[in-house]
Amino acid sequence: MTAASLVARCVHGLEPTVAAEILQRGLGVVTRLGHREVHFRAPRSGVGAAVTLRTADDVFLLAARCAETGTARRDAAALALLADLADPGPLARLRRDHGGPGALTGVEVSASFLGRRNFTRYDVEDAVGHALARRLGTGYHSRRTGTAPPPGHSGWRVTLDGEHATLLLRIAERPLHRRDYKRRSVPGTLHPPLAAAMAQMAGIRPGHTVLDPCCGAGTLLIEAGAQQPQARLHGFDLDPRAVHAAAENAAGLPVALARADAGRLPLPDGGVDRVLSNPPWGGQVSARGLLAASFARWWAELGRVLAPGGTAVVLLPDPGHLPAGPGSGLEPAHLQRVRVSGAPSFLLQLTAPGGRDRHRRTTLPRSSTSSAVSSSNHRPPVAR
Repeated sequence: MTAASLVARCVHGLEPTVAAEILQRGLGVVTRLGHREVHFRAPRSGVGAAVTLRTADDVFLLAARCAETGTARRDAAALALLADLADPGPLARLRRDHGGPGALTGVEVSASFLGRRNFTRYDVEDAVGHALARRLGTGYHSRRTGTAPPPGHSGWRVTLDGEHATLLLRIAERPLHRRDYKRRSVPGTLHPPLAAAMAQMAGIRPGHTVLDPCCGAGTLLIEAGAQQPQARLHGFDLDPRAVHAAAENAAGLPVALARADAGRLPLPDGGVDRVLSNPPWGGQVSARGLLAASFARWWAELGRVLAPGGTAVVLLPDPGHLPAGPGSGLEPAHLQRVRVSGAPSFLLQLTAPGGRDRHRRTTLPRSSTSSAVSSSNHRPPVAR
């Protein structure tokens, strides 16, 4: 049985993480890592498996490839050749086999390129999109309008890397990063595939108590639960709007949520196995409460609640935010650069010294305070 050539697109810096997920889950054989891309060959026997990737933004079928036509404005029109090189019949069958709709009804194209060009991405999209629509005998929706395409349009992507022009066909009806649970959002909310990568880096095991002390809309905890349903998930945030947004997103899931200051968590010493967090570093969201005075308090609090041998994975805006001095007792173990919304950021993994990581079930204190908000029956207390 012939394997299909697939391409997973991702946040820049997560290419090795996506490749590891593909291999660990037996989804295929990785053939190449590129800029924001992981190429792999997947057997048709794993029907629909590729569209379950958590750390990828999206997954596509490789439809056609040719040498770049040049950087002049007129060269964008020559990329219509990609539509002639694609074979719609086999692509439609492979798309259905891998969990997507079979019919290629309607065309929408997005484009991206590395380096400078004398044309825009819209020029590329329109050249390839019109050619594809003519070949398929269907309509084309241009992204120049800024409006959403009609329902049922197939998503195509063109990438230019300086050597090759590549045409890709999205397998699912919509990008994988658009999670169904994301009903509510708040400023600074985390990109779901990045949250999934952080959860994967944390190595959560059954029975682990997982904490996000600045939970926002709950993305990290929900992604952690998707990877390890037997974990015990707890989130706090000082902003009541964030707590309510997280509760709505996590509705029906075993995630306990409450309002609290991340600088003084209502938790016992050493009661948490894993911490996942994207704290308010002052970019989209400014620190409030005890963190507004000093982030040293936050690092110290993480060190206090983590169990001996426990792990924390934190998103940093720059390495200058690394914990300094003996205050937290946390030991940096891994630093990985990623690019979030066009800006460099860093995934930092830390460990709490003083013992081996244990498989435990930790019971956190309960609250009788009615203002606590929870999406499960297990409620931590509010801030003191």
